[in-house]
Amino acid sequence: MVSAPQNKIKVGVLGATGTVGQRFIELLAPHPYFELHVLAASSRSAGQEYAKIVKWKLNTPIPEKVKKMVVQECSKDAPGMKDCGVVFSGLDHDVAGDIEASLRQAELVVFSNAKNYRRDPIVPLVVPLVNPSHFSVIEHQRASLGLQKGYIVCNANCSTTGVVVALKALEDRFGPLETIMCTTMQAISGAGYPGVSSLDILDNVVPHIGGEEEKIEWETAKILGGVNEDQKGFDYHASHPLKISANCNRVPVIDGHLACVSVKFSKQPAPSVEEVQKAFREFTCEAQTLGKDVCPSAPERAIVYHDAPDRPQPRLDRDLENGACVSVGRLRECNVLDVKFVTLLDNVRLGAATSSVINAEIAVAKGLIV
Repeated sequence: MVSAPQNKIKVGVLGATGTVGQRFIELLAPHPYFELHVLAASSRSAGQEYAKIVKWKLNTPIPEKVKKMVVQECSKDAPGMKDCGVVFSGLDHDVAGDIEASLRQAELVVFSNAKNYRRDPIVPLVVPLVNPSHFSVIEHQRASLGLQKGYIVCNANCSTTGVVVALKALEDRFGPLETIMCTTMQAISGAGYPGVSSLDILDNVVPHIGGEEEKIEWETAKILGGVNEDQKGFDYHASHPLKISANCNRVPVIDGHLACVSVKFSKQPAPSVEEVQKAFREFTCEAQTLGKDVCPSAPERAIVYHDAPDRPQPRLDRDLENGACVSVGRLRECNVLDVKFVTLLDNVRLGAATSSVINAEIAVAKGLIV
């Protein structure tokens, strides 16, 4: 049986003043065995106390333990950085690439929310409720780069995460999926801060989010696909290629990405609506089975199924399981494919910071963080 670490593991947060960085701090400040040790941000914030320079946007107060912490630059040479057992990155993609690579080369473990290394053939792209088995490629990543400890693991795009958890439940129960149609309605917090102009989003829906549709279409195949037999890469669902089509829209909601999903199963006849509902209700993942001592950020329910005909809704359901689950509802037959349903996730928690923290907890259980 896996047990929690006996000693605290020091952690750093990159992009600590941003919206994802703030969620990291909220999650990590009370964590039972991760200990906030380094807060890093841009050079203009470096050298100042965190509480004096952050524009705190959460509805919970800044944790007392970080208020007076001095912000460092995002560098492997920042004071205390080399003492960190893991570094959580909430950096934007335009600066994340070089910084995360330099930390990895300095033998640090990096859990990234940026897109820079998601396509890298030796970097796991992990949704913690779906595919932590992909951690097995880390050994090859280290060997390829001549490293003993350092590696990078990426989160999926937040919109992908909300859909792929539900798809995993279906694949586990009914086998490969053939076709997926997906239309998202994505919250403005997904664009970061200050994000979308009020004149663009109020009283409006913007039917374009740059690069988002492509991310859903290729990321889903990498996440649901297996690891190659040699444990040196990923098969991108090669044995049963997925056909995926996504449409992405920005809507005037603060937090919570909603998606309308239609699915066709490879095996026919397709399961009934009742069988699909049962698969959603009974879905469990590795993070849950590890137990709260080892994986305290994991949800009790990976999928929360809603019977009400008008659920899930962002304002009513995004906080379920402390934002660490996917809500599913409006399940019914599809006249074009087989079934259709609606998913919802908190895009800044499970879609970003919470996924990284759960990923790191699972990595601790697998002996990949010490």
